[in-house]
Amino acid sequence: MFGDDPFWLIVLKAVFCFAFLLGLVLVSIVMERKVLGWMQLRIGPNRHGPWGMLQSLADGVKLMLKEDIVVRGADRFVYLLAPVLAAIPAFMAIAVIPFGPKDDPVNIFGTETVLQLTDLPVALLYVLATGAIAVYGTVLAGWSSNSTYPLLGGVRATAQIISYEVAMGLSFAAVFLYSGSMSTSAIVDAQEDRWFMVLLPVSFLMYMVAMVGEAHRPPFDMPESEGDLVGGYLTEYSSIKFAFFMMSEYIHTVAVSTLMVTLFLGGWRAPVPLSFWEGANSGWWPMLWFTIKVCAVIFFFMWIRASLPRVRYDQFMVLGWKVLIPIALVWLMLVATVRAMQNEDYEFRDIVLWVGSGVLVLLLLSFVVDVFRDRADQRLEAEEAAKAAEPFDPMAGGYPVPPLPGQTLPPVPRRPSRAERVPASAGGTGGHTTVNGSHDGKGGEDGDA
Repeated sequence: MFGDDPFWLIVLKAVFCFAFLLGLVLVSIVMERKVLGWMQLRIGPNRHGPWGMLQSLADGVKLMLKEDIVVRGADRFVYLLAPVLAAIPAFMAIAVIPFGPKDDPVNIFGTETVLQLTDLPVALLYVLATGAIAVYGTVLAGWSSNSTYPLLGGVRATAQIISYEVAMGLSFAAVFLYSGSMSTSAIVDAQEDRWFMVLLPVSFLMYMVAMVGEAHRPPFDMPESEGDLVGGYLTEYSSIKFAFFMMSEYIHTVAVSTLMVTLFLGGWRAPVPLSFWEGANSGWWPMLWFTIKVCAVIFFFMWIRASLPRVRYDQFMVLGWKVLIPIALVWLMLVATVRAMQNEDYEFRDIVLWVGSGVLVLLLLSFVVDVFRDRADQRLEAEEAAKAAEPFDPMAGGYPVPPLPGQTLPPVPRRPSRAERVPASAGGTGGHTTVNGSHDGKGGEDGDA
């Protein structure tokens, strides 16, 4: 199916993939502003072009015409190379995404061809490999700037991408087991009866979380969080180089959206009401269904940005390493067991019985672990409360020490206010009475004064 196209057709399909990505990037930027404005009850872009649809083009022209500043202390070659490394890998991933069926080619200028640039027996491993290259652009941008905040942003991005690529790869593994292939076109063919979103719901949810972290999208946009790091690895970039980084973020968003549609949402297949039409999955129609699904996933990115606040970085790492990866490992073992029993021709009732028993045992074990963990937490809280009950002396070591959680500072001695002082008596020697009731010994004039 692949490798027989003439050279001009290969170039044409490559240019189409490039234009498809860039077109969806422009649509995504305008869609994000329009959707956020609609959800937050404010006016979105409405000046440039009809309904503000040319706002993205105007922003691109503005960024290209801005002054291009290069930091004096930067490593110039790496500083200029980083934006390119951030953008190119996302373009490479679209090469193996199918836009139509492999057994129903279309006619382009008299030549029949498949609506896919190419395919590989290990296509998804190719996608993971190209996605891993993108982290170099981010970390090199932070390092080459020779500045503190960009370096922190680059380190954050490296840890974030590595952490969530593990969870993403484990969610792919369940798809490999169920489809029996790593080829993207074969995975779409395996979803003829039911989408993997229904058959593998846990993998679908894990990939949904991992793709947001992989694309640095809110609420997981910690590498460039302006509240913590000014602008992260983007701080020292301007003009067209900043535009490259911004474009790479949206290209990654579109790339992971196309991957989600291919793996879990049936790919180019028509949704259920339209799938009953016999010609829905033939000709050029599959490209339309694929584009609509991708736009729906991109809308999901905008939706969660408008709904969820940014999480703390430590919470984000805990979610990746202590929640997603353990769940992914258990789920992968469960899927492997089910597939092995299906290959051994076990009856459906026996599969449900064995799998249900295993799930019940895991739930009981997790309940026992939670009980012991709660007891340990209660013991620790009791010890902290006992320590807090002891008197705290901030000057015990010879210099002031702030209190630990649960400890309280002793009250600070203060001079009594004027309202607490005893007023002078009406009779007597003309002197006034102090707080302790003694006379100050001054004459009447001084006392009146």
